[in-house]
Amino acid sequence: MNLTDLLFEQSDDFIGVYQTDVERFTRVNRAGARMLGFASEQAFLDNPIWSRSLPTPPQTNEQRTALINEIVHAGQYEHETELNRQDGTRFWGRVVITAVNEDKSTLLVRLINQGRLRQAEHELEQSVQRYEAVFTNATIGIIVSNQQGKIVSVNRLAKQLFGYPNDELIGQSIDVLVPTQVSEYHERLRQSFNANPQVRAMGHNRDLHARRKDGSVFPVEVSLSYFRLDDDLHAVAYIIDITFKKEAEQQLLAHRDRIERLNADLEQKVADRTHALMNTLEQLEQSKDELAKALTDERQLGELKSRFVSMASHEFRTPLTTVLTSATLIEKYPGSDQQDKRLKHLERIRSSVNHLNDILEEFLSVGRLEEGRIEPNPVQVDITRLIGDTIADLQGMRKAGQTIQSHIQCIVPVWVDPSLLRKVLVNLLSNAIKYSKADSVVTVRADCTDNRLTITVTDQGIGISADDQKHLFERFFRAKNVVNIPGTGLGLHIVARYVDLMGGTLDLQSELNQGTTVTITLPYENLTVD
Repeated sequence: MNLTDLLFEQSDDFIGVYQTDVERFTRVNRAGARMLGFASEQAFLDNPIWSRSLPTPPQTNEQRTALINEIVHAGQYEHETELNRQDGTRFWGRVVITAVNEDKSTLLVRLINQGRLRQAEHELEQSVQRYEAVFTNATIGIIVSNQQGKIVSVNRLAKQLFGYPNDELIGQSIDVLVPTQVSEYHERLRQSFNANPQVRAMGHNRDLHARRKDGSVFPVEVSLSYFRLDDDLHAVAYIIDITFKKEAEQQLLAHRDRIERLNADLEQKVADRTHALMNTLEQLEQSKDELAKALTDERQLGELKSRFVSMASHEFRTPLTTVLTSATLIEKYPGSDQQDKRLKHLERIRSSVNHLNDILEEFLSVGRLEEGRIEPNPVQVDITRLIGDTIADLQGMRKAGQTIQSHIQCIVPVWVDPSLLRKVLVNLLSNAIKYSKADSVVTVRADCTDNRLTITVTDQGIGISADDQKHLFERFFRAKNVVNIPGTGLGLHIVARYVDLMGGTLDLQSELNQGTTVTITLPYENLTVD
């Protein structure tokens, strides 16, 4: 076999030799025959229809002859279309036909399967659509500006807040949204942010105001994050209109002043209006409790919003930047010999999309828990198999040298909810792997005794401080020593809720740099029938 024959047969694409004088293929490589649904080259050549047809949409004999004449005249033909295989299935392909000899009686036909590229383009389009849905429908105003301070993206609520319809803000300086009297100060702050970008809230201990299109100003709370695209720094501002909050604060102050004046008047009338004074004081005490509760609720809500904004800006930024960067790089590899580079970036896109899906799934799980839409559904479960399958699914997460050891003492099946229990195990094992170093050991122990299932997950990781353990099961809370490790702060909150739904208990023991042990205990009924 000479070099030409070797290259002919080693190609994964359809490659065929078509003779124009007889209008039929005289040779087809094995991969090409299989691509069109034939078992061999000879099976393809023996087919009177397929051996005469060029890989194009169905044509009459006259149309085929006209196309052949066109190719012979032009020397080359290239087209992308959707084609049928012999079994009727369809795929997208790119057809390249070249006249190869002097009298142009021989055509070299190459057909490249574009199915995987089409699928990747579809997945990329879906990823972009999900990003646009989150960005557009956010319940806070979001504005993105480049390093020069030019606005490049604005979501729907931000347009409403500032009174700019359509895309009027795009391309304008971010300074148009700042009150005139502080524009110079804002310019210095922007330059300082560009020099040292950080995720943070603006205006600590100061009142911030923004300017609408009509020149009016309103009080706001602003948080900043950032990302880099093609080495260009982009700042992201999350804006909340706090007009109603400020009005409520003023009303609270006015109400307090009124109470103080009332107390002063009542003190002067204490001698002759003791009974009336007691009733009034009781009403004031009730009002004070209500106001204190409202203030506490507002403070907790503000803290949750701040945690969410900080977490979302950090967790969404990296995968979205990866998607945009990889999508840009794919455009730079158009050649068929660069498929390996395209596949590498497509894999990065898929990984980032899966990461975003995991984050959104945690948000949805919290929502379903808060709405009471999750109920345990116990069935008969083989604990040894469930734990073994879960460990197998997580092998790909392990760092170099990490091992997961299991010690199961559950002989007979037990009645528990396998879905909730698996989610608890996945979360605990994922944390153990993520927060442990390479060459460490994660241990899973399970024991079924006295109608109680006890599962313990132990790692040799970075541990958790005693102060952080007090808040570990709160929504969006993250320990101080993991701020640089990706995470939403929802995992252990969800675990605790799932364990509670199953009627169990959860215990966590940890020391900094000494590892962590989490123990869950679940009641179950052994309903095995002999």
